[in-house]
Amino acid sequence: MLSSDAPLVLLQHGGLDNLSGKTGLAMLRYRQGPIVAVIDPAHAGSDLRAITGIDRPVPVVADLESALAFGPAVAVVGLAPSGGRLPLEMRADVVAALRAGLSLASGLHSRLAADPEFAAIPLAPGQWIWDLRHEPAELEVAAARCAALPCRRLLAVGSDMAVGKMSACLELQRAAQRSGIDARFVGTGQAGILISGQGVALDAVRVDYAAGAVESAVMAVAEGAGPQAWVLVEGQGSLAHPGSTATLPLLRGSQPTDLLLVHRAGQSHVRTRPGAAPVAIPPLPELITACEALAALGRPDGWRPRVRAIALNTALLDAVQAEREAQQITALTGLPVVDPVRHGAEQLLAALLEPPAALLKKPAAA
Repeated sequence: MLSSDAPLVLLQHGGLDNLSGKTGLAMLRYRQGPIVAVIDPAHAGSDLRAITGIDRPVPVVADLESALAFGPAVAVVGLAPSGGRLPLEMRADVVAALRAGLSLASGLHSRLAADPEFAAIPLAPGQWIWDLRHEPAELEVAAARCAALPCRRLLAVGSDMAVGKMSACLELQRAAQRSGIDARFVGTGQAGILISGQGVALDAVRVDYAAGAVESAVMAVAEGAGPQAWVLVEGQGSLAHPGSTATLPLLRGSQPTDLLLVHRAGQSHVRTRPGAAPVAIPPLPELITACEALAALGRPDGWRPRVRAIALNTALLDAVQAEREAQQITALTGLPVVDPVRHGAEQLLAALLEPPAALLKKPAAA
């Protein structure tokens, strides 16, 4: 629904300098289409690059009225607040956007199209409200259809939630496309879908159909992809997190040929609710073994995917600390370890392009 060339304004109220605004920050970093303005009253008039470190010359304004001068066609909610509800301080600008004829895209749990105040505003021809976090229609139980695709399929798996799985996939896509490789991305969360314009909001799908929803999304993105192409599937959650159920349907639905482990440098425990008992992240070799073992089950092709490399999130470390941590994890796992946001994904891409020796286990003769 969101075209790649539509000029956007991001509704980033209070989230330009913290993780509550991660959806909009991800769009600023990775969306290739135009973003003409960002609304954040706390930083109006400030330099976006100085606030975020993202090298994109986009003006920061105080309200929707100020943003209209830059010609947006779509207003996008850039926040991912706890509970997924629309912040009260954003409502006035949503109303102003709809009355000005802008379309509206949101990945919140709140259904903006069903909000009485917004629904009362008549939409012009071609104007729409897209609540992307909903279950697709006509879902089916997964049937391992992706195993028959000729393309390679990479799934990002994490040691915890929110460690950078989407960023790693998008950096890999950039590196692959610079090398002339057909690389496609499957978004499975709100930011990934808004950036790519397609995918499935996995956390909105009933568990019985979750793998089938992933399967359908991968099949759609992989249409026409040949054996040299890569389909990069955004991971969600973690097998190590007690509150996460997302990794298994992603494994089942995508039938990956390869895995990429994503880990935050120095993190020893998953992040859970305040007051919950601490849960340790297992040693990375153990986590890798578990991911590979699960990825080998439920397959009609006998393929045994391997973790081919580790994308390391070193955002909290300086350059020297980041290099030391990467070297230690390489020594521990024997795998290439790179922060793709900090250093680019070319080294990860090179590891993925190495022939996957002895990964295909043929059934024993009867």
